[in-house]
Amino acid sequence: MVQSPAGPSGAQGNAPSTDLTVNGQNGPITRAAVLAGALDIIDRHGVDALSMRRLGQAVGRDPMAIYRHVPNKAAVLDGVVEIVFEQLCVDTTTADWVAALRRLGHDFRDLARAHPHVVPLLVTRPLSTPLGMRPPGILRHLEEVLALLTRCGFTGRDALRVYRALFGFLYGHVLTELQEIVERPEEIDHVLRLGLHRLPIGEFPHVRDLAPDWAAYDGRAELDRGLDILLSGLATRLGVPDAPSVPAPEPP
Repeated sequence: MVQSPAGPSGAQGNAPSTDLTVNGQNGPITRAAVLAGALDIIDRHGVDALSMRRLGQAVGRDPMAIYRHVPNKAAVLDGVVEIVFEQLCVDTTTADWVAALRRLGHDFRDLARAHPHVVPLLVTRPLSTPLGMRPPGILRHLEEVLALLTRCGFTGRDALRVYRALFGFLYGHVLTELQEIVERPEEIDHVLRLGLHRLPIGEFPHVRDLAPDWAAYDGRAELDRGLDILLSGLATRLGVPDAPSVPAPEPP
């Protein structure tokens, strides 16, 4: 239960109660409801559209009431990152670390595609806070990856190296995939479809020659290809036993 802060005179109860309605529904406002409202705004309109005033409207409160649950907009953004990251889950009991990390990679990509406006926050917000000051939800998947890998024979130091390499790749992949925008989707000619006709004639010949490959970009297949290279390379470089061979999942 949220305790109402003291009013100007210092007495409790002078401030409006938070136990009124949220979006017309009876019930107390919570931090979870505030963050869910923030995520909805970002999903619909982008990060720049989020303001404390708009967030207050989304949860049916005066904006000042929001500050009882989150101290500022930066804390809202950190909370949004946390509730998205909390959806990641790693099987720490399996002996097949390759399959577990591949699944984690696909789950992260799915989250990125479900919340494309949040992706820049996922990449940057955790890095703006010292490790021990990050919300538990942001650290959970890190702890699970380390637990999985040390259980499978990695040293703690090597497990951390694998985690950093994996998420460095995943961050880059989702940012790249979300930027794969075509100018004229209806065009059959790949040069026109990608807007490459706008480039100066004679410049960027390799980019122009690869137009069919650019146009045929498959984010899921590229993710699997990158994971194959990364995970097999890490296993070889770090000298750990390979997990059972697991083929890349077929596209649905």
